[in-house]
Amino acid sequence: MIELSTSQISAMIGAAAPQASAVITGPVVTNSRDVEPGSLFVALRGQTTDGHRFITDAVERGAVAVLSEEPVDSVPAIVVPDTTAALGDLARAYLAELRERTGLRVAAVTGSAGKTTTKDLLLQVLRSYGPTVAPVASFNNEVGLPLTVLRADETTRYLVLEMGANHLGELTYLTSIAPPDIAIVLLVGLAHVGEFGGIEAVAQAKTELVQGLLPDGVAVLNADDLRVAAMAEHAPGPVVTFGNVTGTRLQAKQVQVRRDGGIDFTIVDNDTGRGYPVSLGLIGAHNVTNALATATAALVLGLPLQEVTEHLSNATTLSPHRMHVIDRPDGVTIIDDAYNANPDSMRAALRTLAVIANRKRRTIAVLGEMLEMGEDSRARHDEIGRLAVRLNISLVIAVGSGASGIFDGATQEGSWGDEAIFVETLDEAREHLISILRSDDVVLLKSSHGAGLWKLADELATGGMNE
Repeated sequence: MIELSTSQISAMIGAAAPQASAVITGPVVTNSRDVEPGSLFVALRGQTTDGHRFITDAVERGAVAVLSEEPVDSVPAIVVPDTTAALGDLARAYLAELRERTGLRVAAVTGSAGKTTTKDLLLQVLRSYGPTVAPVASFNNEVGLPLTVLRADETTRYLVLEMGANHLGELTYLTSIAPPDIAIVLLVGLAHVGEFGGIEAVAQAKTELVQGLLPDGVAVLNADDLRVAAMAEHAPGPVVTFGNVTGTRLQAKQVQVRRDGGIDFTIVDNDTGRGYPVSLGLIGAHNVTNALATATAALVLGLPLQEVTEHLSNATTLSPHRMHVIDRPDGVTIIDDAYNANPDSMRAALRTLAVIANRKRRTIAVLGEMLEMGEDSRARHDEIGRLAVRLNISLVIAVGSGASGIFDGATQEGSWGDEAIFVETLDEAREHLISILRSDDVVLLKSSHGAGLWKLADELATGGMNE
């Protein structure tokens, strides 16, 4: 962030300036543990805690000013009715001013799956061409996106934003803060379908990103998904497509999944007829879509496709608990994909598990609940259990009552005896794994973040499960 005084910030958000003044030289943060000397601490009221309780801690750690809903005595405080809204207002005004002063370009990505991976790929490609800012982890909501925007400064050439939504109107709000030059839409799937009320509402929500483009902005759309392709009619400017189908600007051909789960394929530019090989280190065939989206966005930004594909081949997994493969010294392979889950990503993860095992190793799928599936939740979980059987997964461990449909689907599809079990808790899953795990096993852990399987994944990855 560029240096701003509390008076300047107050003017940007339409608030009264504090009597005492301070200059913000550090980051804007909402967690007192992230405070650095010179920080602005934003006290947010959340469902589980109130940031106002941590103002003293933030000041002790070096915060020089506070954005608050209550008066503060210890440091200059900009007092507003709603700190979350004020944070968004600050990011909106800050980005508008930064755009006027620099050649900053904004690329935003949304989709029911693959947002974070695509964001990470874009970061790794774009930073080779100039200073690039991208979200930490999945900072993709009304708090995380403004915090990401406020990390940019006068040197930033590219700002990559991840935009997520649980309800209609959320992406409209996020694009009002940061209208993108490039809007990338990956997939309309069943993530959060329970919150939206149906997949057509999910599509409507994702369309908001395209509608929020700058007037001359470019929509980068996945033509393999018909609902995404249909968003072209809502684009205010040019549309560039990618996919495995013909008629796209960039197309994936000769896709081969390697034994390690990585993917070799060729990106063909159908405008020139030239092909560029990619050897992707990321695990799972579904990452072809994420790589194509990244390459298309880079192409729109004017970057040379040959160099972009080389950067993609060198890319690694940056964010934790997303198809992270760990080969332990004892011969066990862990596939940690426990950050989030929906039917699309569950299916992709199970297929990757089968590919890596290559029918020569025992496969264990430890699966937790997919949250926010709505009234069809049990049926969606049942489908996953059935798919695991069809893929010849050796053992399915369904964890938690919300995942019991996975166990039911597996047994109905034909898993018998020890091929599928149901446990209520992480502790039970841990105890069962301790009793059966042996060298050469391949273990997948997959659930929504709230189901907590990531904790078990961390233990497995470090081999910390011995009795």
